Amino acid sequence: MSMLKGANLPVQAQAVRVELGWRSGPGVPDVDASALLLVSGKVRSDADFVFYNQPAHASGAVRHEGKKTGADGVTDTLAVDLARVEPAVERIVLAASADGGSFGRVPGLRVRVLDATSGTEIARYESQDATVETAFLLGELYRRQGSWKFRAVGQGYGSGLAGLATDFGISVDDEPAPRMAPVPPAPVPPAPVRPAPVPPAPVRPASVRSEPVRPEPVRPTRPAAPPAPPVSAPAAPAPVRLSKVTLTKDAPSVSLAKQGGTSGAMRVNLNWQMRKQFRGWGAKLGRAVANHSDLDLDLCALYELSDGRKGVVQALGNAFGALHQPPYIHLDGDDRTGAVSSGENLTINLDHKDRLRRIVIFVTIYEGARSFADLDATVTLQPEHGAPIDFALGECTVPSTVCSLALITNTGSDLVVQREARFLVPERGVSPQRTIDYAYGWGMNWTPGRK
Repeated sequence: MSMLKGANLPVQAQAVRVELGWRSGPGVPDVDASALLLVSGKVRSDADFVFYNQPAHASGAVRHEGKKTGADGVTDTLAVDLARVEPAVERIVLAASADGGSFGRVPGLRVRVLDATSGTEIARYESQDATVETAFLLGELYRRQGSWKFRAVGQGYGSGLAGLATDFGISVDDEPAPRMAPVPPAPVPPAPVRPAPVPPAPVRPASVRSEPVRPEPVRPTRPAAPPAPPVSAPAAPAPVRLSKVTLTKDAPSVSLAKQGGTSGAMRVNLNWQMRKQFRGWGAKLGRAVANHSDLDLDLCALYELSDGRKGVVQALGNAFGALHQPPYIHLDGDDRTGAVSSGENLTINLDHKDRLRRIVIFVTIYEGARSFADLDATVTLQPEHGAPIDFALGECTVPSTVCSLALITNTGSDLVVQREARFLVPERGVSPQRTIDYAYGWGMNWTPGRK
């Protein structure tokens, strides 16, 4: 049962999952979840803001886990470990922001608080009165007499995530103002030149008896202490950047240099969920293509280095790669069930971008299904120093077991990310890896392998 606005409930769990949910569809804006950790009604610093560009709090108490699509719509999840929340933090505000429209166009907007261990729903609040708002404070977790409670808030903002964040003390990086040509100062007329006065000739007395001049005794002196270096004020932290990039068929590529994201580590995340109602190719198969529990997807990467070396990073054959030596790409792990909330992740070391020529990020079905049909998946590339880049794969209408996700190309002065989202159908007896190789002209030799 949905709570009324202003109502509160006790939260007994030590750790919870906060799910922001809505129903997607044509013309529905994308929605993002965020959290602010407050002390006396304000954040202590910008680090107390957890959202898609800053997905984890330093204390480890709050994490942004990302989006999933299911039969009930889309969810964006925050994980909150209440036992790790610092004693000074009194409230955790749970917010939502709409990207590309207002919340009046977002059906089924809701927030749910679940026990992270058992999955039991603790609280639910459904917003019913959204109109022109572009950000919403849906609820909050707060301390009361040593225990945690949840309150349904339902307060809207017309100024978007930037306005909501600013109200709680976040310093937001605004768009730069247009640069104006400098106006030269008005010329200053030169001062009139006056002739210098002529000094009078020295007057010498008639007779002067000169006395010998005795020099003063020289006394040793201590050298003066060098001046203390000026104490520079600590540099102000960079303001929070709220920008993000969504790639589409009409706008499929983005420059990492323009986003300021060509250094540090870039995390590539694949998150998926199976639909419960099967359509398209899945319906033609006459059975569920796969259950969420038995579908094993593998996130992989073909790489080509600047010296011509080529290879693959994948769980098959334990080819997990390396981050600080060639190929500068590392597969974090292998999610064999699809139940891991963070999905599968690759990390690319952009500090060695000059050693990388091109990378194809792709995904294969290792077991549990004959096709990607009825799979909802989102790809997110999160540079350490730039805006996140995300896109949806779209619907698969062919019996595909391999999908190329993104192509990253070094142009010499930039790294360009290209949305691929190509569902490929291997020929009989041809592996998914070899199918990707053929499609992108890698020219490698392949041998059978297992995990």
